[in-house]
Amino acid sequence: MPAPLGGSLAGRATSNGAHRAGPAVAPPPAQAGWPAGHPPAAPVPARATLAKPPVRRLARDLGVDLHTLTGTGPAGSISRADVEAAAGILVPGAPGAAPATEPGPPPPAAAPAAAPNGAPAGTPVAAAAATAQAGQIPTEAVFDERAQAWRLRVSGVRRATARAMVSSAFTAPHVTEFLAADLTETMTARDRLAALPEYAGVKVTPLLFVARALLVAIRRRPMINAAWVENGAGDPEIVVPAAVNLGVAVASPRGLLVPNIPDAGRLDMAGLARALHDLTARARAGQAAPADLTGGTITITNVGVFGVDIGTPILNPGEAAILAVGAIRPAPWVHEGQLAVRTVGQLALSFDHRLVDGELGSAVLADVAAMLTDPTRLLAWS
Repeated sequence: MPAPLGGSLAGRATSNGAHRAGPAVAPPPAQAGWPAGHPPAAPVPARATLAKPPVRRLARDLGVDLHTLTGTGPAGSISRADVEAAAGILVPGAPGAAPATEPGPPPPAAAPAAAPNGAPAGTPVAAAAATAQAGQIPTEAVFDERAQAWRLRVSGVRRATARAMVSSAFTAPHVTEFLAADLTETMTARDRLAALPEYAGVKVTPLLFVARALLVAIRRRPMINAAWVENGAGDPEIVVPAAVNLGVAVASPRGLLVPNIPDAGRLDMAGLARALHDLTARARAGQAAPADLTGGTITITNVGVFGVDIGTPILNPGEAAILAVGAIRPAPWVHEGQLAVRTVGQLALSFDHRLVDGELGSAVLADVAAMLTDPTRLLAWS
């Protein structure tokens, strides 16, 4: 971003008006009777200009004097690019950009304080820069001063995720069911589990119990772990893998990632806790390997960590179901016939209605909720 240089233009901008650093344009030298930076007393004789009406209109809108420009178009005509360059819209040196003037003496006035992106303090650009510096906008974003908005190129993981989500939403007929569950006993079990030596160095969270409950529910009803496969011959198949590759949606610096734990059902509770811990830590640190991000068969997304009650999750492409876990917090609940304050959480299960009907989806969601309400069921059904 450009640094301010007194009252002169300290930088040029990209073709969309976004700030990029560039050479400064110095004010004209002082002349007799005039302070530095002011025009001479005698008017400058106008010279003939060759420009098409749309170019003249653009120059008028941008406040550019065509007489001051040297045309780079045919027969020395002034082009649209010449006008935009003079107005500071193109990067100096880019095709069609007007050459920068030779630097002159520095302006006598002190330069104003600079914002993090080089914009004078107190301007909209400075305010936007402060927002970016606070980490609220990705560092690769560029501020478009004309539009007063940040522009961020969609690429890499973000682009791949967007394409996958659109494909999933418009390919698989989504159905989502919701269920609230009393997780008071699960939270108590979590505290007791975390105190055991087998879990030393691992953060035991409610997600561990949710993951374990889902794995047990899949063992009871394996069709929820299936996939609808188009074989290219117009004769699709339903494929039910023997292993459960459990995906966990993770917000990372690269965007939303869904790494998975291969054959998660083979792990005991302590092994699952460590696998979840390692998986999410690598993803958040941007260290997830490509192998971690492929081959998942079913996914959990924990929106509760953001304080959200619940949402409607979109299926990870190629999978039959995704379980969302909402915020877990104290709430009024009827317990053993009495109104009491219990620890309650929301669950949402989205599934592909081509291969999972309402009965199967409801049964899986009810199983997960039952095991979280009474962890002894988790032991009994494992």
